[in-house]
Amino acid sequence: QVRLVESGGGLVQTGGSLRLSCTTSGIIFRDYTMAWYRQAPGKQRELVARITSGGSTNYADFVKGRFTISRDNAKNTVYLQMNSLKPEDTAVYCCHSNRNGVSNWGQGTHVTVSS
Repeated sequence: QVRLVESGGGLVQTGGSLRLSCTTSGIIFRDYTMAWYRQAPGKQRELVARITSGGSTNYADFVKGRFTISRDNAKNTVYLQMNSLKPEDTAVYCCHSNRNGVSNWGQGTHVTVSS
């Protein structure tokens, strides 16, 4: 079965940092595009960052210069390094995999940034 498990969320102060991890199983990880999405209460889910099987990345404008997505194919894991966190970054962050239209979601990890 396919499984995506996120970790690393928590409570931090404005300006702090967190590193999220998403470890996968049940897929040939190296062939998949991986992404991080987030959803705050009362708001739509939005794309935060994406990394292709070849290592190309793209970011939402609101995190450029602050967040970095990376992957370790040997560990079947994708990361999201989050720096200079702001209260508006508070959300549930979910991991997503996609290959030829076949996609999977993790359960999410909570990130809370206090002011």
